[in-house]
Amino acid sequence: MDIFSQFLNQISETSLPIIDTGISLDCYMSIDISESNTTALDFNVADSGDWEKYINLYLSEQDNQVAYGGYLEKRNLYDRSAYFRNIADQNKRNIHLGVDLWCTAGTKVLAVLKGEVHSFKDNNNYGDYGPTIIIKHSIATETFYTLYGHLSTDSIKDVQIGTVIAQGEIIGNVGSSAVNGDYAPHLHFQIIRNLARNFGDYPGVASENDISFYINNCPDPNLLLKLDLKTDPSF
Repeated sequence: MDIFSQFLNQISETSLPIIDTGISLDCYMSIDISESNTTALDFNVADSGDWEKYINLYLSEQDNQVAYGGYLEKRNLYDRSAYFRNIADQNKRNIHLGVDLWCTAGTKVLAVLKGEVHSFKDNNNYGDYGPTIIIKHSIATETFYTLYGHLSTDSIKDVQIGTVIAQGEIIGNVGSSAVNGDYAPHLHFQIIRNLARNFGDYPGVASENDISFYINNCPDPNLLLKLDLKTDPSF
């Protein structure tokens, strides 16, 4: 584990809430939607309605409410969108750089740490983030960013750049497929060390050729979220 990853991991020993705290962490379960899991993807990924039904069935079978996972998963679901393919060299982006939390549209989204609004944008390409908020964090000597994608349209309606956000403050809600890039409802959460000149947006999926750079710049969000801890009294 590199020094920055160690820093993230040490921020909290317990899970940091990022969606509605009324949902117990015991109601979370992991999910694999990588290209290698052919059983899980035995439905039409180009149809967000089919996709949502699959997620809901997956959760209901175990009486859970949130399915999470996806960091560095290689996914074939992005093949449905030309947005993830470079026409010039066919170097498609299909390696996921964040953690997804699949849950009901309208679920409250919380700031994982104290910070200030860096930027926001409605990334309304087919297969893109839809409404997105990026928060800047400065802790000790480190400055980094967290990205919250696939939000509702109302989530960015009144947001203002520079607004100070408390840890755990509600910053928006999970968007529906109608506004979130045409996905089953979920939150895409990503950590970014160097945002460069990006504003309200940052790649959430990388190509194999570029993955070394992005692994360094976008460490595992579960270093903060610690979703594998199944019991946490702070929830």
